[in-house]
Amino acid sequence: MNKENVKLGIAPIAWTNDDMPDLGAENTFEQCVSEMALAGFTGCEVGNKYPKDPAVLKAALDLRGLRIANQWFSSFVLSKPIEEVEKDFIAQCRFLKAVGADTIGASEQSYSIQGQMHTPVFECKYTMVPKEWDRFAKGMNRLGEIANSMGMKLVYHHHMGTVVQTAEEVDRMMDMTDADKFSLLFDSGHLAYCGEDYLAVLKKHVNRVRHVHLKDIRPDVVKKVKEEKLSFLQGVRAGAFTVPGDGCIDFAPIFETLDGAGYKGWMIVEAEQDPAKANPLEYALKAREYIRKTANI
Repeated sequence: MNKENVKLGIAPIAWTNDDMPDLGAENTFEQCVSEMALAGFTGCEVGNKYPKDPAVLKAALDLRGLRIANQWFSSFVLSKPIEEVEKDFIAQCRFLKAVGADTIGASEQSYSIQGQMHTPVFECKYTMVPKEWDRFAKGMNRLGEIANSMGMKLVYHHHMGTVVQTAEEVDRMMDMTDADKFSLLFDSGHLAYCGEDYLAVLKKHVNRVRHVHLKDIRPDVVKKVKEEKLSFLQGVRAGAFTVPGDGCIDFAPIFETLDGAGYKGWMIVEAEQDPAKANPLEYALKAREYIRKTANI
């Protein structure tokens, strides 16, 4: 890949899990960001142990040569007044601007089951009806308009257990939203998890991809999740996700597709695992070496 176009980061979720704080409770913010830098990454996303003061956070990252690439935003455009969603969105955009980031990653959390410990992820996902699709698309375009006005870009994170999970849902979302206001966060792991052709999705929407999560899966664990009707969180604990180079996904064609389209932006290694079972630094180093060999960056 073109080294001038691509920046490489890693998510803190391998060190401390936002949805299950007991995973990595022993790992500090300082350890997390120091090991990110030690492994050879130059950026990261925001985790639950990060300082809330932008100046404090930026100073800690500057010491280690790191930047904030993005932060998850839980949107509720289907279930809350849009004015309330906008207020929270603006506040988060201001925080991100203050730490030098220009990207905010939304995921619609109305009716989401991703955070429910005992709800089967494959059987219980909510499906939007037409009027909800209209409200969703209108709300996302509005958030994208706000982001643009603040010098930010909105990217959408499709995710297991949410209203936008499948390839069909990603297609419909992209068709109904404004390309000037709304972009895609491509996540290989979530598409592979639900059995979709992740490369086909990427090729179809690559010109609107503005952020990338490099996530791999362990197919035997995903099979167990499906057969035993486990939840998304139970799947994480069982080891459904891993870093690039340790699972079943061949990232070479992903890198080739992105490079061929002239992709410019961050690629973030994101693999939520139990750090007691998968040492975060060890797996960060493993991912960094795989990307070096496969993408030549």
